[in-house]
Amino acid sequence: MSTSKDLLSISDIADRLPALLQNAARLKRSRRAGVRSTSLLGRNLAMIFEKPSTRTRTSFEVGIGDLGGHAIYLSKTDIQLGRGETIGDTARVLSRYCDGLIYRAFHHSDVVELARTASVPVINALDDLEHPCQIVADLLTMHERWNGEFRGNRVAWIGDGNNVLHSLLLGAAAMGLDLTAASPEGYAANPEIVRAAAALAAKSGSHLRFVSDPAEAATGADALYTDVWVSMGDEAQMADRTRAFQGYQINSQLLGLARPDAFVLHDLPAHRGLEITDEVLDGPRSAAWDQAENRLHAQKAILELLIPPLPAG
Repeated sequence: MSTSKDLLSISDIADRLPALLQNAARLKRSRRAGVRSTSLLGRNLAMIFEKPSTRTRTSFEVGIGDLGGHAIYLSKTDIQLGRGETIGDTARVLSRYCDGLIYRAFHHSDVVELARTASVPVINALDDLEHPCQIVADLLTMHERWNGEFRGNRVAWIGDGNNVLHSLLLGAAAMGLDLTAASPEGYAANPEIVRAAAALAAKSGSHLRFVSDPAEAATGADALYTDVWVSMGDEAQMADRTRAFQGYQINSQLLGLARPDAFVLHDLPAHRGLEITDEVLDGPRSAAWDQAENRLHAQKAILELLIPPLPAG
């Protein structure tokens, strides 16, 4: 079993995902019943954000508060990282103050460096390679919809071979979930991630496929998943990407190729009218709002997994 102190990649917690999802579901039930935990009472979490966020920031701040702890939000301009202090020096200092670090970064290498030099757990809250916290919430959403059974179901990814797909590939492979990814030429998933996912799939029995035709991926799928065509940091490529992804929109026609009980996932924010239509996103088969809520419960489970409670007394 992995004993990594950090969550930089879904691979770090692949063998702990089933228990993590069970705990996230428990925390969700408890919160809806009005019950709050004190498992992280007295614990402090520093959150370094280089990119803007709605769901990630809010879910972590509310989540640590629900568990009795405290969060400190730090934009890059709030701390000395913005004036040239090294990531390592920042990690060493914050480790003296806080019990865990959240990092939403432009570059995966920076997240790795923070974790390498920090003495407390580091959680990847999104970078250019992966978005593991999002995928824990996505798997929780699928866990609920499929009554805890991933095997025998298939999710179709329609769109960019980006950080969300990378974590989804690893998460699906770890849980025995089949996945077909449809991406246009030049926008396929990172080959190293694909190899890592294939190694997990060989153990779990998951089937991973990569195609270019969205209709091929969607036909007979149990869930369709999409993301924005232009991610943060890719704005200069907007015109090229918009042309490349024509035909990769999740709309009623594409959804009609999936199974009758299939649902639609989107990690949000959505560019309505581009990768997904209003009719689908706001329709009865959309699970996007459950996904958004489940970010909270997933983050809480991640925090409990990585940050131990203070000793009694």
